Parts: sequence; C-alpha cells; structure tokens
Amino acid sequence: MKVGLFVTCLVDQMWSAIGTSTVEVLRRAGCSVEFDERQTCCGQPAFNTGYRTEARRVAQRFIELCEESKAEAIVSPSGSCTAMVHHYAALFPDDQHWRERARALAARTFELSSFLVRKLKIDDVGARFAGRVTWHDACHGLRDLNVHDEPRRLIKHVRGTEFVELENADACCGFGGTFSIKYPEISAAILDQKIEAIERAGVDAIVSGDASCLMQIGGRLSRIGSNARVMHLAELLASQ
Repeated sequence: MKVGLFVTCLVDQMWSAIGTSTVEVLRRAGCSVEFDERQTCCGQPAFNTGYRTEARRVAQRFIELCEESKAEAIVSPSGSCTAMVHHYAALFPDDQHWRERARALAARTFELSSFLVRKLKIDDVGARFAGRVTWHDACHGLRDLNVHDEPRRLIKHVRGTEFVELENADACCGFGGTFSIKYPEISAAILDQKIEAIERAGVDAIVSGDASCLMQIGGRLSRIGSNARVMHLAELLASQ
C-alpha cells in the first residue's frame, strides 16, 4: 500500500527520529512511503487558541496538498494532529464543497497504531527491545480517535519487552498545547501525578503516541534524575 507521511511540526523540528522510525515501521509493514516537503502545519495551534479564520486557511492548504497525493492513506505519528485533520469539516459549516473535501481527507488519515492494527491488521512488526515498558494514553488519540488497545497490542508483540499497565494511564500529562503555557502551575500539578505513577511502575521506558506528551514527561523525568526514558511508539516498534 502507498501511504503519505504526515510528519507534524514537532517531529519535523524537534524529534526527527520519530519520523524516520515511522517510515521504517511502515516499510516493514509492506508500505511504500512518500513525503511531500511542502507539507504545512495542520492548524491545530491556531484552532485551539480561537483563530478559526487562520486555522481554516491552513486546513485548506493541507487538504489541497494531500489531494495531490495518490497515496491510499495519510499516516501520522501523532494522535493530536490526526485528530485535528478529523475536525477539519467543522471549520467549514457554511461551505459544503470544502466540508466534503475535509471529510474525504479525514477518512484516509490515520494515527500510526490505528493504521497498523485496524487498517493493515498487523500487530507484530518484528520489533525487539529489552526492558520493562508502560504506555501513556495521549488525550487526543484516546478521546478523539478511540486509540486504546492498538498500541498495547503492538507493544505486547515487541520481543524482550515486559509490558506494565500504568496507573491512570488515561490521565492527562498536563501539556495540552498552550494550556501548559497559560496555566503552568496547574500543568505542573497534573504532571506530578503522572510522574508519580511512572515511578511506582518501575519501568525502563514510558511510551506514547504524541511527541508533545513525551517532551512534557521526559523533561520532568530528566530533572528529577529518573532512570526511566521516554520513547515514541514508532521508535519502540523500529527497534531491533
């Protein structure tokens, strides 16, 4: 299957290993992968801060670029940005033409784990990782896309890995995009609870599907001198 990689801004600018790992995993799953270097932001920051007109313009450009692709699916290593694409239709309440184009794009846009498990029916990509790991449910992936069992199935098939279910795995990490900037004290308090759960789990790695959550969690783990590391699901699945 031919797929288009929707790499996201954070991955492109701050964590490129997630992007290359995603390509490796998709190829291992039998896909050919294309990437359009003209790809833009999905518009989520503008949307979340109330700039609907600006978000609409970005969405239109993103839709146009994806429509040029002959890929059967658009795959992203981010539940958050994938969810934004799925919300595009709401940006065009009075424009049926763009609303239909947005819905067509949403129908072929997938978060990585859901694409592998739901679309390709694959839960074993031949990964190996020695260690005890747990999973953090990123809010948008879980609540907007209903991604829950898919990453767990994939992790449990990684050879050498012991999977431990995290206490309150579905609790927010406190990042929330601009939320952590506007309300740093509340964000830190929410993060405290997540870190305490990770420490109690005694894991070698905390895995998630969004770079933003991993940056939030990883930054605190580093500051407290924890031995636990953060990994994106794509990085874990690319391990051999």
